Amino acid sequence: MKTGLKNILLLFVSIFIASCSIPKTYEVVISQGNLVDQEMIDKLEVGMTESQVKFVMGSPLISDTFYPNRWDYFTSVTQGSKTYTEQKISLYFEDDKLARWEGELISEE
Repeated sequence: MKTGLKNILLLFVSIFIASCSIPKTYEVVISQGNLVDQEMIDKLEVGMTESQVKFVMGSPLISDTFYPNRWDYFTSVTQGSKTYTEQKISLYFEDDKLARWEGELISEE
């Protein structure tokens, strides 16, 4: 009887130790939003129409109904709980022409 109890206890301890040493599961890299690069920003010019901006940058991720003259391009790259990149570019229009933009690209190093 004591040997059976020792064997069961040994089995539980072995399983516990083995479960602590199991390698971490693979976490997928997730890219969300608009992928904006420096080439796209360089092509922007003040005075461009909305359709020209869409041709260069693509459709904005966020077109706010309360601020229709502002388009936001947001990019996020994460893996699990770790965030590698978050960047936001905002374009502002006046009279359906590009007036200015804000935000900066994070260089990939």
